[in-house]
Amino acid sequence: MALFTPRCPVDDRERTWITENIEWLRDVFGDEPLSAPVILPTSEYFPPPFSGSDQDIRSAASRAAGYMGVQTDVDIEVSDKIDHIRALQRIIPAGTTRSAGAAGTYASGPEGGRPVITIDRSAVSDPVRLVAVIAHELGHVRLLSEGWLPAGRKDGEPLTDLATVYLRMGIFTANAAFSFSRLPADGNQRTSGWRAQRLGYMTEPMLGFALACHAMLRAEPDPPWARYLDTNPRVYMKHGIRYLRHTMSRRPGGQPR
Repeated sequence: MALFTPRCPVDDRERTWITENIEWLRDVFGDEPLSAPVILPTSEYFPPPFSGSDQDIRSAASRAAGYMGVQTDVDIEVSDKIDHIRALQRIIPAGTTRSAGAAGTYASGPEGGRPVITIDRSAVSDPVRLVAVIAHELGHVRLLSEGWLPAGRKDGEPLTDLATVYLRMGIFTANAAFSFSRLPADGNQRTSGWRAQRLGYMTEPMLGFALACHAMLRAEPDPPWARYLDTNPRVYMKHGIRYLRHTMSRRPGGQPR
């Protein structure tokens, strides 16, 4: 038995869920996302300026929709309230499918109507977080509005996070998954502590391993886009790639499946 055998960054249950579902996403969306560039948090993909206005949010959503292959017309709303469900109930007729996340919501329109995405204005201060929220809700559009996923599926939310990885927006999802920031100073110019915030439904190790699976499907064992990942998801992804290369090398033909 070899020493220092690479270990998977997630447990067996999470590994199986990720590998099975990323292959399912490949069956659903085809191989085109594997040959197109991974979307980066750069001005090439989301050009400045960004003032945080509603128009800027809608422009970012339009760009993300294009990158993710969304062909359905989507209405974008911006909300100042945390209670997105009540906001949606005011603007969307009854009998629709709704999904509420940490900073955004998705609602399918009535039959023949447009789906509606509502973005919490609290996400606007961090452009990467904003794009991650938009990508997640657009993931709902692709999975739910296109009829690939039944509403109410138990793992529908983490599966939507995984869809953002397969649809090339995984850097944003991973970088926004967890943030650790200093709270504002008090009146004596002393810091009052630190704040941890989590966004999304998959953990950093899960997203790192999902990105590793995506990289291997793209035949990129050392992906150049990895440098745009924050430290934690980048480390988890590298561990995942080592694990996948090791397990593939032990299979007949080196096949990933």
